Amino acid sequence: MAGDDSSVVDVSVPVYSSTELLAKLQEKWKGQKQPYPAMYSSFFGGITLDPTVMSIPIDDHMVHRGHGVFDTAMLLDGYLYELDTHLDRFLRSAAKAKISSPFPRETLRSILIQMTAASTCKKGSIRYWLSAGPGDFLLSPAGCPEPAFYAVVIDDDYSQCKEGVKVITSTVPIKPPQFATMKNVNYLPNVLSKMEAEEQGAFASIWVDEDGFIAEGPNVNVAFISKEKELLLPSFDKILSGCTAKRLLALASQLVEKGLLKSASTANITVKQAKDSAEMMYVGSGLPILPIVEWDEQPIGDGQVGDLTLALSDLLWEDMKAGPGLQRVCVPYNEGDTI
Repeated sequence: MAGDDSSVVDVSVPVYSSTELLAKLQEKWKGQKQPYPAMYSSFFGGITLDPTVMSIPIDDHMVHRGHGVFDTAMLLDGYLYELDTHLDRFLRSAAKAKISSPFPRETLRSILIQMTAASTCKKGSIRYWLSAGPGDFLLSPAGCPEPAFYAVVIDDDYSQCKEGVKVITSTVPIKPPQFATMKNVNYLPNVLSKMEAEEQGAFASIWVDEDGFIAEGPNVNVAFISKEKELLLPSFDKILSGCTAKRLLALASQLVEKGLLKSASTANITVKQAKDSAEMMYVGSGLPILPIVEWDEQPIGDGQVGDLTLALSDLLWEDMKAGPGLQRVCVPYNEGDTI
């Protein structure tokens, strides 16, 4: 009978004061490397370097309703890569999600740069969110006094990805274009798609849309090099407009000029066309390119990492390290540095 399970053990749940709770949290972080050296929150209106208080209110609508958007920017050698491009997409996503910003664009930008400087971290990434904000647990955000802006610095010693991976075609339904084209926090389909691949011994998956065209990976774009040496990426009309993918298309013109590539463009790509490619790769901020050598247990091309894939990876990596203009924003770690 219910209630008669002898294996159930009564638990005495402690009630902590704020001082006691802070001590418990500090104990959890004791002796651990801090992977998040700084966080900004508009909820308390500033930056904290203490991981024990890097938190979001439980009644924030981003937490319990998924009403929020986010974006990221890579940090390399003390420079933020493509910050402005990502920030522009971030605000486009917010507009689609009907979330207003508590600050003008340039204030958001300044906050992100100041947070990165305060962290002293020079390699990793920053991630930032706009939320409908805290207020209640209802469906509508009408009871939320104001939207919220959160951001965090992530310390990560990443490097170029030069080893090839295996992928599968996802059976998890793809998001409809209205949601796929905005970078919102509703990533459950993406998570399930990634888990499905891992369960089959693959790195990640490929989504195919309802018309039979290649869409994207779970959190990355995908690109192909045809046997005619054409660089092809799926059109961005039904999927997320990848900042790194668009930068790749621009940089690829250098290989076209050298005669190594015939062309670089977006198109509707069928599964048959894609699987007949000479080379295949994921494209995303943190990679920036990840070679793909096997798809659904079938080799791509000769099953080896291709020379053109590596050449494109080198172009993006060099752009991250020494790109022109506002591709790279110098973080003013020291007093007197300029933004």
